[in-house]
Amino acid sequence: MATVNELQPPYRVGYIVGSISTGSINRRLSKALLKLAPEELVFTEIGIADLPLYSRDYDGDFPEVARDFKATIAAQQALLFVTPEYNRSVPGALKNAIDWASRPYGENVIARKATAVIGASPGPIGTAVAQQQLRSMLSFLQAPQMNAPEAYIHLTPGLIEDDGTVTNESTEAFLRGFMVSFFEYIERVLTVVPAPR
Repeated sequence: MATVNELQPPYRVGYIVGSISTGSINRRLSKALLKLAPEELVFTEIGIADLPLYSRDYDGDFPEVARDFKATIAAQQALLFVTPEYNRSVPGALKNAIDWASRPYGENVIARKATAVIGASPGPIGTAVAQQQLRSMLSFLQAPQMNAPEAYIHLTPGLIEDDGTVTNESTEAFLRGFMVSFFEYIERVLTVVPAPR
């Protein structure tokens, strides 16, 4: 059972950027989200770039990088996924990370954590297809999802600066509202979903 303190903010939120590119526009989006989030959310980036390709051969003895990755996820109360779309799907690095987080069988550290999904793309559909595939994976892994507001960001040049500053007032207001909604969703999930024993 969760303690009373764990049900009160601040809440620990791990965020995963689905791209491992150093110039990722989704990393830029993540900076904007952290800037606009309520102060009651405390963020930890959960890196995925150093994970080897998952194989069930590792299930008996995970490499240290994978053990550390899973421990970081386990320490969070919620997860924020910020993902691009590659070939109408999630990036391979993100799928690989989810496989590590959910294995071996019975040791899925994503289960029962409040989750939110968002993504940015230079194209007008703003990662909609990738997000639907990611949501399907999270459903299978028993992770409660914030279903609304949906957020498919068409990242036009100059919309978000390198430091995460949003230059358009309506986009800034939308992203701020998205993070407020996520805070409220985390609060609800923590009161109704029992913590793992």
